[in-house]
Amino acid sequence: MEYIPIRVQDYAPFVGDQTVERILAKAEPLRGLHVINFNSTYYGGGVAELLSSMTILMNGLSIKTGWRVIQGSPDFFGITKKMHNALQGMGFKFSRIKRNIYESVIAENSIRNHLDHDFVIVHDPQPLPLIRHYKKKSPWVWRCHIDLSNPNRDLWNYFVPIIEKYDAAVFSIPEYAQKLNIPQVFFLPAIDPFTTKNRLLTDREMDERLCHYNIPTDLPLVVQVSRFDPWKDPKGVIKAFKLARKEVDCTLVLLGNFASDDPEGAEIYESLVKSREERILILPNGDDTALVNTLQRRAAVVLQKSIREGFGLTVTEAMWKGTPVIGGNVGGIRYQIRDGETGFLVSSIEEAAARIVQLVKDRKLREEMGRKARAVVAEKFLLTRYVEQYLDLFNSFEPHFELKGIFDRQTAFPANDSFPDPVLKCPPAMKSR
Repeated sequence: MEYIPIRVQDYAPFVGDQTVERILAKAEPLRGLHVINFNSTYYGGGVAELLSSMTILMNGLSIKTGWRVIQGSPDFFGITKKMHNALQGMGFKFSRIKRNIYESVIAENSIRNHLDHDFVIVHDPQPLPLIRHYKKKSPWVWRCHIDLSNPNRDLWNYFVPIIEKYDAAVFSIPEYAQKLNIPQVFFLPAIDPFTTKNRLLTDREMDERLCHYNIPTDLPLVVQVSRFDPWKDPKGVIKAFKLARKEVDCTLVLLGNFASDDPEGAEIYESLVKSREERILILPNGDDTALVNTLQRRAAVVLQKSIREGFGLTVTEAMWKGTPVIGGNVGGIRYQIRDGETGFLVSSIEEAAARIVQLVKDRKLREEMGRKARAVVAEKFLLTRYVEQYLDLFNSFEPHFELKGIFDRQTAFPANDSFPDPVLKCPPAMKSR
């Protein structure tokens, strides 16, 4: 079967013709622009999923958008995982040996990757120092997807001089803004409704996936889908489920996967396996996107009980499927769930348990929340909005991306006045540094 890539025009049934026409108009002056993205993995987590769909959509707008993944040793990815955790608040000793490994691997990647692009976007801390190894001829942007509300200060201070070589930094929400002498802009992530993970499935397809993995359906399903990561608090989910089970009969499914740049995942999974029982399923099959889709659709309730969360695309995915979500009251999850209206925000195991009980018992509430949740995603969290923000960013630089000195002032994309709204305003024209 011939592969036909998804185009912006295919989103018209979801976002309307006017939005499609606006995006096409913004893309017109950028036709032929050559953009490259760097990150640290092709699969496993929201960043890879965003890049996978975004690059296809951008190319459909005649913006030549590429995606490269840096290579590294297990030592390197062990260090960068600890960096990720430290930027979300954990302790971290950045020894001379760790620093040498980190910087040497980045230097090696810079030798392998030859750049002659109009725009360079570097994602997260793993490839951040690449900018040190090139004579910059065009704008570079650092896109950070993680929760920076309370970063480890020693590590952050190491990163600041590197970040300030960039022409702008993009964070998910304003709460992650830092003291930097470059503009900071804010893009909430979004989902692609056309992927296997998000498209509509038939009952037969869903029944087949559940049967294949021996997932019982005689009781309501309580589901959490996420990487095996301590920040997702899977142990807290199990404790909350056990509390809820004292009042309602249900089955818990914890579904996770392993990202190639996250060496801690297997260890977290092994620590959870001992909690398995007949009604507590711990499945490492999160790369089966049809299973993810099925569980998010068939669940009575989806949890994302994160302790820290840059955004949490699994929340968006479940909401798109009309399933109410109980989310940790942190980071980007707060920008998605309207507490008590499209789901619930919780700050403790006990709160999570109480909300599980409430939703499992009340089918009418589940259905009402699910309808409202899907409408919010259709309005605010589809990929067209995310791509449009990148178009605004590209268009905000001076014509031909001339290097004419520093930015005039600190620039940000302020959110609209309504409840946290990711449709952000375009900044004045930027000059690349």
